[in-house]
Amino acid sequence: MTMEDILRKAYPLLPVLVIEDAETAVPIAQALKAGGLNAVEVTLRTPDALKSVQKISEEVPDLLVGVGTVVCPTQLAKAQKAGAQFAVSPGFNKALGREALRLKMPFLPGVMTPSEVMKAMKMGFKSLKLFPADAVNGLELLKSLHGPLTDLHFCATGGINRSNLLTYLSLPNVSCCGGSWLVPNKLVQNKDWEQISSLAREACALAGRMEL
Repeated sequence: MTMEDILRKAYPLLPVLVIEDAETAVPIAQALKAGGLNAVEVTLRTPDALKSVQKISEEVPDLLVGVGTVVCPTQLAKAQKAGAQFAVSPGFNKALGREALRLKMPFLPGVMTPSEVMKAMKMGFKSLKLFPADAVNGLELLKSLHGPLTDLHFCATGGINRSNLLTYLSLPNVSCCGGSWLVPNKLVQNKDWEQISSLAREACALAGRMEL
């Protein structure tokens, strides 16, 4: 499966998860899947991140699980061993790109400028993460990039929420968006999995994928 395939399957939203306790990983994943979403990104920001990836990959096999906040090449092999099916980085460098290609691991590099976009393209990456999207006037930037670079696909992440999700998705070069608002800490602490499912259903309904 290519990164392009993964983004299409993730549409409309790739939830960005910061999982503090691996025991909550499966209930969170099941809740998001029940809400109509097909993929999740578990960020490598906590000690339980890789354990969470492993649990999701084993216990929720019909959900694509990837890792985010990848900042060094050695993280890619560890993530792949844990069961990650793709990887996402907040930025881009050649070392990360080379290792992802060596491992044949679908990789979504983060970019913010046309120069970074062209460097990623040179290594063969056509699916990119625009980050931080809203902080850099991402809507206008994506519109501008589409003119000269029509064959690129973007996942816009950073500042995306229910109020601007549809605006980003309406752009022809945006395949899906990344967001963290579906899984707030309070809902996880309260084990309110149904409310997480409801937020996922709301996002899918906004994009016309299902009814509330």
